[in-house]
This record gives sequence, structure tokens and C-alpha cells, in this order.
Amino acid sequence: MRRGTFRDETVDYAAVGATQAPDLMHYPPERSIPAEESWRIGSGEGRFASASDALLSWAAQRGAGLELSDVRPAAGPMYSGVSFDAEGNPLAPSRLEADQRFDSDGTPYVGAGTTVRVDGRVRGMNADGELRVIYSIEEPRRVGFALGTVSSSVVSGEESFVLQWYDNDEVWFTVRAFDAPSAFLYRVFPGMVRRRRRELFTRYLRAISPLYSTP
Repeated sequence: MRRGTFRDETVDYAAVGATQAPDLMHYPPERSIPAEESWRIGSGEGRFASASDALLSWAAQRGAGLELSDVRPAAGPMYSGVSFDAEGNPLAPSRLEADQRFDSDGTPYVGAGTTVRVDGRVRGMNADGELRVIYSIEEPRRVGFALGTVSSSVVSGEESFVLQWYDNDEVWFTVRAFDAPSAFLYRVFPGMVRRRRRELFTRYLRAISPLYSTP
């Protein structure tokens, strides 16, 4: 198992890591609009492995039509976590630094503390911003990460992307987010925040599950 967590005061919102909160949809951070969707994207170890590799190489963002630039892994060592059995006994030693991986064009894979610039539009709405990977998860049956806004976005908040391979062999993809409007137009018309989020969710799903299609 590899698991990383990162927190830095330069993110522009207070509830860092709140996409992990079980009650996010009922008690979102102040002034934020929460959202959550889950989709079954297939079954089996092969499906989980291929989707996990795609997710950690930024396929959801790229498939959503966002351009990535200035991908900067966190400087220095990073605590990567440890796995435990049902009785709480450690199964593997903690590691001080995660292995750095790169995709075919040399872009670093997702890692806790990585900062990335994204640029793009979703149905005419701005999707630009500087984002930071707040936490990352790599477990035998669960893989994912969360992105938090740092600057230049029309909203402030966090979104998480998690793949789960369940004991019944089904593979599910879950995206959770909370957005607080920061740009003037989005504060005046909060419905734009919801429309922007719905479109992003749909694009993320299509990127991770190519067989997805709308009726």
C-alpha cells in the first residue's frame, strides 16, 4: 500500500481533506456547494488496474478537456503510510519517500503535494486554476486522490477521485467535491457552480470509463 497526505497553508480554503468526510453532502464546509456521484465502470482486477493507472496519470482531467501544465511534485521526502491487518498490526513498513512515476510524455503521476496548473472551459464556463494534490491513496482495492484549489479558480474547494474494487468484483468510480464560488459572477449566480460541477463530473466519468454513453 502507498498512501500519502499533504497539507499546506497556501491552499485557498480551510476545510482541507473534507472530501473524505462521510457527512459531506449533509454538512459541507461553510458557503460551499457539495456534490457526489458514483458509477459502476466494470468488474475485475484488470478493469481496476487499468482505470487506476489512467486515474493516477491525470486521465480524468485530460479527458475532461483540461490542459495540464507546470506539474510540480512536492519537494523533499513524503511519508507514504503503512497498511494494517484486521487486528491493527502493521503489514508493511512505513516508507519515507514514494516512487516517482511518469507517463509517456514525461508528466509526473499524481502524488501527494504535487501542484498542477489546469486550463480549460466546460460549456463556456471557466475551469482554469492552480491545484494541489491534498492526499493520494494506493491500496490493493482502492486508489484515488484529491485536488484542492490554490489560486486562479472561479471556485475554491476540493474534489476527490476514488476507484474501489469491491469483494463482489465490481469496480466503482466515485467523485466528490465541494465548491465555494469565488468569482463575482459565480457568487451572484450560484446555479453556475452546480452546472459547472455536473459537466465536470460527466466528463470525468467518460474519461475513466470509455464505454460510458448518455441515452
